[in-house]
This record gives sequence, C-alpha cells and structure tokens, in this order.
Amino acid sequence: MRIILGVGGGIAAYKAASLLRLFTEAGHSVTVIPTEASLKFIGAATWEALSGHSVSNDVFDQVEKVNHVRLGHQADLMVVAPATADLLARAAGGHADDLLTNTLLMAHGPVLFAPAMHSEMWANPATQANVATLRSRGLHVLEPAVGRLTGADSGPGRLPEPEEIYAAAMALTESAGHSSVSSAVLAGRRVVITAGGTLEPLDPVRYLGNRSSGKQGVALARAAQEAGAEVTLIAAHVEVELPDDVELIRVETALQLRAAVQQAVADADVLIMAAAVADFRPDHTEQSKIKKRDDSADPVITLVRNPDILAEVVAQRNAQGGTQFIVGFAAETGDDRGDVLDYARAKLARKGCDLLVLNQVGQGSEGQERTFGRDANQVLILDQDGSEPIKAEGSKQAVARAVIQRIVNKIVAL
Repeated sequence: MRIILGVGGGIAAYKAASLLRLFTEAGHSVTVIPTEASLKFIGAATWEALSGHSVSNDVFDQVEKVNHVRLGHQADLMVVAPATADLLARAAGGHADDLLTNTLLMAHGPVLFAPAMHSEMWANPATQANVATLRSRGLHVLEPAVGRLTGADSGPGRLPEPEEIYAAAMALTESAGHSSVSSAVLAGRRVVITAGGTLEPLDPVRYLGNRSSGKQGVALARAAQEAGAEVTLIAAHVEVELPDDVELIRVETALQLRAAVQQAVADADVLIMAAAVADFRPDHTEQSKIKKRDDSADPVITLVRNPDILAEVVAQRNAQGGTQFIVGFAAETGDDRGDVLDYARAKLARKGCDLLVLNQVGQGSEGQERTFGRDANQVLILDQDGSEPIKAEGSKQAVARAVIQRIVNKIVAL
C-alpha cells in the first residue's frame, strides 16, 4: 500500500519513527509529511532515511507534480501520529495552510488520527468538538492512551503505542478493501513469475523432486495481477489451483524451466524466480522402469549440475544493458558454518539479482515444517543496496503482496 504518515509537533513524534518502521517492514511504501513544528523534534533527515523517500511540508515543493493533490489521491491510507490539539483543530476546520492539511483535504482512502497532548487539552470542549466533527465526517480518531505525560502529570493524552496504531491502521484498510497493493500501479508492465518444484526423471515412473507446493509463487501471480500487471506464470509441479486469467506455461524439468524463462524474460519488466529449481539431475534417464531384481546390484545414480537459471538471466541482462528487475528466492537452512541470513546474503551477492526473498526451511522448534506446503509463511526480503532486510509474514498471499509492494517501491517513481 501507499501510506501517508503525517507527523504533528509534539514530543511523542519520536514514537512515529517506530510506527514508520512497522509500515515499511510490512512492505508498504510510506511518504512522511511532517508539520513545521514537528521538525523541531525530529528532523527531515530521519524521516528520509527511514522511509527511503524525500520529505517536505511545503506545498510549493515539486509544484510540477501538484503534490498537494497527487499525494492524497494516490494514498491508500493516511495516518497522523501524533495528532496534536492544533492539528486536530486545523483538520476539523478544513484548513489548508501546509502540505499535510492540504493532503488531508484530498485524501481518498481511510484517515486515522492518533492524538497526543496534555490531558486538559484533550478534555477541553474545543478539542472534543473537533474530534466529534472529524468522526462525523467518517475519519477515524483513536482514543489517547492513559499514563505518564511529558512532565509530572499523568492521565489520558499519551500517544498509543506504535503497535496499537499499526493494528488499527491495518484493520481500517482491510475493512475498506485496501489490503492489497494499489490497483493498476503496475499497469502496462509485464511480470514473469516461476512457481513450483522441478521434477528430474530417473525413468518413466520415478523422478527426483523437492517439497515445494508452488503456493507462494501462485500467490505472487495473484498479487501482481492485483497491482495491474500483465502476468506470465511459468509453473512446474504445483499442489494448488492455478489462476486461469494469466498466461500460463507448464514445465517439468529445470532445463524446460530454463528455456521458458529465457524466452519469456526478453520482454519482461520484472522476473520473480520463486520456483524451487533442482540443483542436480540424473546424468541420463532410463527409457524403461528400473527393475528391482534379486540377482542384480543396487543401481548407482550419477547426478550432474543443473544450470543456475537466476545467475544466467542476471548476467544476460547486465551484458545486454537490460532493465528487467529480477527477484530471486532462497530456501536456506543454517549449519555450523553460518546462519540462514549469512547464506542468503552470500547468495544475493553471488547471483546479482535486485532482491532476494529468504525462506528458512526445515522443521521449527515445534516440529512442524516451516515453509513447504503450509498456507502461512515468514520471509526476509534482502536488497542489493545492502539496506536492512524487510520482514514479511502471514498468509502466503499477504507475503506475496509485501514482496510485490517492495518491487513497486523500487521500480515505480512516486
């Protein structure tokens, strides 16, 4: 989602930094609009570093983009935290004297205010009337938390904790139907996605395979569709219903997948390599079933390496000056030489893709399979720029949306 985070001029502004991190780690694109007073508490450089976007509170910045109109139109959600008494009053009065109040007037999606002020200011009839006015217009105003205030006083007026604000914001977007990536944000772009596990035949009956169900790759195809992309899904062995409204290419082996990817990526804007590609295949396939006979020795199967499809397409793109945005997946386990993140970072550097989505596989402490076949997932999204990995978790569809949103953040200029 595209989120506007408005920051009012109160001491609680420091908590908004944690709220911003919660939004970005969930894969959302956040533009921060601070009031002039709030910049005396938290500087613009902090917001730019945490959000990855430039920060302004002046309606005359980026005039050619008509920012005071564009930001509100494009946002799926606006959150104002902290919302001071002054900011609530200006919003209720329909003021448009800075970029934040202009954007509030143009907001098309849900708007959530998280108040923070002294208890007496919160209880003042003027503030209560302003809150009632905002709520009557369909805007959402949280109740402030009760506790220690800036000085020695205690009472209602504390900014709710960032996790509480985040949960309220996500509930608003789900009830308003904005839980997916903004529709049409990838309109006109072609996204190629691979899914499922490849099968390497030993004979007409048996094969070498892996435990991938293809659920995550199919979820990515649906999330890319939600974002307006033209989707090509290259599916190996999957255990989930395939979408019928995308271009579908079925493959079985790693070599077949390689050929399909090389052909499809030529005119793609984005390639997401979510398939679990076998690292090895038998050096030859028997034409008849391998028989188990008492008078014969146990068969010996010689394996050869499959091509590294991800590394190949990255190298080809770089050699040809292509612009495709390429995302790899890594299913990793730790060992005595390093943890899963160490191996993922090394793989990202070795493959050269733009993003790498890390799945920690194997059995968790509860004895259950962490990733394969399950409907929920937990991943880290690593960026080639070396920034802190972004965590995404929840249903595989929710994780898919977070991955697509991260791609959107990287390739679509806001």
